[in-house]
Amino acid sequence: MNDRALLDPALLPDGPIDTKIRLTTRQSFDPLSAARWNAFLAGSPDSRLVHRAEWAAIFRHGFGHVPYYLEAEAGGAIVGVMPLVLVKSFLFGRFLVSSPYVNVGGPIAVDDRIEQLLVSRAVELADELDVSHLELRNVRLVEHPALTTTRTDKKIMLRPLQATGEELLKSYGSLFRSKVLRGERNGVEYSFGGAELLDDFYDVFAVNMRDLGTPVFSRGLFAAILDNLKGDAELCIGRLNGRPITGALIWHGAEGTEVPSSSTLREINSTGANMSMFGQLLKRAVERGSKRFDFGRSSEGTGTFEFKLRWGAQPTPSVWQYYVRRGDAAEVRPDNPKYKRRIELWKRMPVWLTRLVGPSIVRGIP
Repeated sequence: MNDRALLDPALLPDGPIDTKIRLTTRQSFDPLSAARWNAFLAGSPDSRLVHRAEWAAIFRHGFGHVPYYLEAEAGGAIVGVMPLVLVKSFLFGRFLVSSPYVNVGGPIAVDDRIEQLLVSRAVELADELDVSHLELRNVRLVEHPALTTTRTDKKIMLRPLQATGEELLKSYGSLFRSKVLRGERNGVEYSFGGAELLDDFYDVFAVNMRDLGTPVFSRGLFAAILDNLKGDAELCIGRLNGRPITGALIWHGAEGTEVPSSSTLREINSTGANMSMFGQLLKRAVERGSKRFDFGRSSEGTGTFEFKLRWGAQPTPSVWQYYVRRGDAAEVRPDNPKYKRRIELWKRMPVWLTRLVGPSIVRGIP
């Protein structure tokens, strides 16, 4: 889909600009259009790796979702972009999200007028696709009359990084540093790599997700991330006596390093493998030249929030905004109380069964 519309600049908020705006909705990218999109992002301090054009293919091949990537152009130059993905399932319905799986995916634009244009087009698209709601995952409030519901209860946990691994280790303090190094002292060995580590990672990940009562993502999602992001995404595996016991997916962008998925087998918690793995991840981020480490989103007062605070992460805004057409956007949140019984039942399922049916369920949870 490459529908194009020439828009009168007088329709933009705050009056006209020098030229007309051309709006494109992309469902795929050729190498040239991907390079132009990514070059625009490289010039924006608000962009993240997850805004890049490669994610359209990841969502299509890793989830089976349909991307609708909005691109605003003026005078032959890109002036704004926003990734959107149609999420639909027989269990949860239809949603338009920017972007599922990741924490940030809102509009990136040269000014507020272009941002408003992108959001207005997203609202129109939500109507055209007849979804229950549009969800924009922002890091700041976007003012738009259609965005009537806002969620700010979770925070993105960011930690600034030292310039060297040695300085990073010293920054922990003696007691915390001892915990970080405990896994290595107990014989856990860590390695980084790509697709060759995927089976080991997924074996650990699937068991941990079952233990948490959460449907597991498909192996194909992680394969698509590693393939499309090339050397910017990698896996970390921790082994004890040759057995994979902990693992994480991380990716590196200009904005820093993020860990979207990590898991450790509960039965070996006493080894300190999980703490040591995060020590390895932060060290790796420093080696890659990252200035900050993104631990992901957490709700204040939870165990994961406190865990990230102990690493020196600081809470920063996470502003998810909604255009709701019908129903309640909170219905599909995993923390909805109505799913408590289902979560307990899931924890008792055999892992092989969760790997079989989990991906078809979780793909419909944005």
